[in-house]
Amino acid sequence: MAANTASAISMRPSLATSRVSGVKLASLSSQGRSCLSFRLRPLPSRLRISCAAKPETVDKVCQIVKKQLALPEDSVVGGDSKFAELGADSLDTVEIVMGLEEEFGISVEEDSAQAIATVQDAADLIEKLIENKRA
Repeated sequence: MAANTASAISMRPSLATSRVSGVKLASLSSQGRSCLSFRLRPLPSRLRISCAAKPETVDKVCQIVKKQLALPEDSVVGGDSKFAELGADSLDTVEIVMGLEEEFGISVEEDSAQAIATVQDAADLIEKLIENKRA
């Protein structure tokens, strides 16, 4: 029975990996023979998530959202707050965007405005538009 256990252990495949110019190669081998190999590619850069907005921008957006939705001063609104969960309908969202445009001196296109769902989305868009305006 011990011999069966030893042969079962030696039959386990091992995973060998190496990195070649940003592409990770992996191969499965059993007793030195390669059984399977494949390439793992890095994720495209467009899938990276970044929170570019400064905390003060997020705070200003929170204040504007509270004002536009007539929320009590003690209500909690943060970067992850969704407009819909705060009770905003489509008209409220348009008014929020208009308030943001006025406060920050920017112009938000309709396509961009429709992509805003959270306070963080709005703050990130504002930072992006301000940066583009400066360039």
